[in-house]
Parts: sequence; structure tokens; C-alpha cells
Amino acid sequence: MEGFSLNQNLINTVFHFARPLGHNENPGNYNLGFGFLYYGLVRAIRPEHILVIGSGFGFSVVCLALGLRDNGNGFLTFIDPSYHVLKHGPVKTVGGRGMWNDPHKVNRHFSLFGVEKIVTHYKLESAEFFNRFEELGLPDIDIAFVDGNHSFKNVKHDFSQTLRRSKKNSYILLHDTNIYVREFIRNSGVKRWLNIIKKEPDCFEVLDFPFASGVAVVHVLKDTAWKILVE
Repeated sequence: MEGFSLNQNLINTVFHFARPLGHNENPGNYNLGFGFLYYGLVRAIRPEHILVIGSGFGFSVVCLALGLRDNGNGFLTFIDPSYHVLKHGPVKTVGGRGMWNDPHKVNRHFSLFGVEKIVTHYKLESAEFFNRFEELGLPDIDIAFVDGNHSFKNVKHDFSQTLRRSKKNSYILLHDTNIYVREFIRNSGVKRWLNIIKKEPDCFEVLDFPFASGVAVVHVLKDTAWKILVE
């Protein structure tokens, strides 16, 4: 149903079950931090199709999907292979908690927030998903949230493949732009990739929020922007 769903009870539910990690949040005063940014962007842009790549407990998925629910339109595609940092190691994932193995549990999890009919989860790595994108009959991506494997190679891949299926005035968000220790030891390459994007001002506008783990919002300025990033 259309409306405004961010009351105190729902925000408490988000903090308890969707567990934000590095989104500049503050549970003490019901502050979702970047979660408000995600929700507000969806309300303002009114996207038809949102893509989320990776999420530990579903915080970004929920905040974006709540915007769709309150808009009364649109759907969200969520891809995550459900790696667990203790089982698969930090090369595969740092924030992964193996939350997305059982489809019934995934559905119940998102039903806590009333977005289970809006979110479709694919238990796939991003490379597998993008290989099947056209086969799945998915439309162009209006908003994407990239938070999967943080290696430079994978961030570049996820951004570039998303961009190929986006268009002018799409928005691609990159989480964890402010984790300098991991960048320094080459465990993460989000910031390095963002610096490359910034060198193409004719194709992208970039706004980086350097708080907590950081998040950047990339505005796509051209339908053909993907051509400069051909792998």
C-alpha cells in the first residue's frame, strides 16, 4: 500500500532484524543514517526496478524496498550467494552471514517489513546473475546498490555490468567507500574504483558521503556511459 511506513515500530524492527553495518546509523534516536538516503532516493526518483548486490542482513534491501512499497510501484532484485565470513573466509565475504540459503526463511525475513512481495532473491554470485540477466527478462536498472565482493576486480565488474543495463539518469550506489585500512591492504577496491569513475565527468556525477563505512551515489549522465568502461 502507498503511504509512509517509517514509524518507530518499523524502524526498531529494521534495527533488530536487518542489522545495519556501517551505514552511519544510530539506534538510540531511531536514526537509520544512510538508510534514510536509500529510502528517500526511491521516493524521489520513483524507480521501476532496483538491483541490490550483496547484503549481510538485508538493511539496504529493506530500506530501498520500503521506498518502493510506499510509492506503490516497482520491484527489487536482490542477489547474494549467501557466503558466511567464518565458513568461506574474508576473500569471499567480510559482512556475509549466510542469511540467504533457505528461500522460505528469506521470504519470512522480508515479510517482517512487509516487502516480501517486492523483493526477489537470487542465490547467485554477480557474474552468474549478469550472465542470466536477459534470460530472466529483467528490465533496465533504475537504481543499483553495489555491496558484494569488495575486491577492485569485482567492484569494477559489478559496476560495469550494472551500467550496461542502466540508462541516463540511473543511479548506482557504492557502499564502503570509507574503509581505508582494507583499501590499504588491498582487501577492498571500492575507493580506487570510485576515483576512476570521477575522471569521467561527462558520464558520471559522483557524491561521496565519507561517514561510517561511507557510501557514494553515482548519477549516470549518458545512455552510452558503459562504453568507456568496456572490459
